[in-house]
Amino acid sequence: MSTHVVIPDTQVTPSVRRDHLTWIGRYIADLRPDVVVHLGDHWDFESLSVYDRGKLQFEGRRLRADIDAGNAGLAELTAPIHDVQETARRGNRRIWKPRLVMLRGNHEHRLSRAVEEDPKLEGFLDYSQLNDTSLGWEVHDFLDPVEIDGVVYAHYFYNPLTGKPWGGTVATMLKNIGHTFTMGHRQTFDVSVRYVGNRQIRGIVAGACYLHDEDYKGPQGNHHWRGILVKHEVRDGQYDLMEVSLDYLCRKYEGMSLVDYLEEM
Repeated sequence: MSTHVVIPDTQVTPSVRRDHLTWIGRYIADLRPDVVVHLGDHWDFESLSVYDRGKLQFEGRRLRADIDAGNAGLAELTAPIHDVQETARRGNRRIWKPRLVMLRGNHEHRLSRAVEEDPKLEGFLDYSQLNDTSLGWEVHDFLDPVEIDGVVYAHYFYNPLTGKPWGGTVATMLKNIGHTFTMGHRQTFDVSVRYVGNRQIRGIVAGACYLHDEDYKGPQGNHHWRGILVKHEVRDGQYDLMEVSLDYLCRKYEGMSLVDYLEEM
């Protein structure tokens, strides 16, 4: 049986705070799980958003800045893991090597879509400018599911007849998907268990792991849970689930509540 750490969407832009990424990296280094899965949308790519074109807030966005911010954030998250490995290497001790899995989200897919819409960018703009593979992450394409210890991970799951994401609660999605899954994409946290014959299947939607508020959600829409998940004793799609909020991580590594930390900093 293994331990998985799941990181929901981090949505890094040049203007948002990234302190929590170091906390997450330190927590992973302390816990030393077997598998770390990032559910996608690490790079927000706000400069490629088709929804914001023509709006006032679109002014000043730059693709280079989007790439650099996401790269810096992932380096900050991964650094504590590499530090533990380097310390073991120098001491001639056994090196902990977790499986680091990065799923491409719809925000990363904006890069591919930009090339599809403007073919002259082909060969100039591509995923090689992202630093995930160079940092040791195993990268999976947008919507390409990966099964690990009986849990199927994807940025989101969709109806194969329509190509549209499955909607509704996780309980409803379990009926449609039919197997244990974990996904990001939605800025919410929803968990459900369903019994199919003599077996149990489990579903999780967790799509928020950032410190900032999203303007498009308005003053009443930014109170959702933000954090990471730990799955202990994962085997055949079953596990013991533990929620680890960003507030908990802030208290652990900064010695104060997240509200107080953000006010002071």
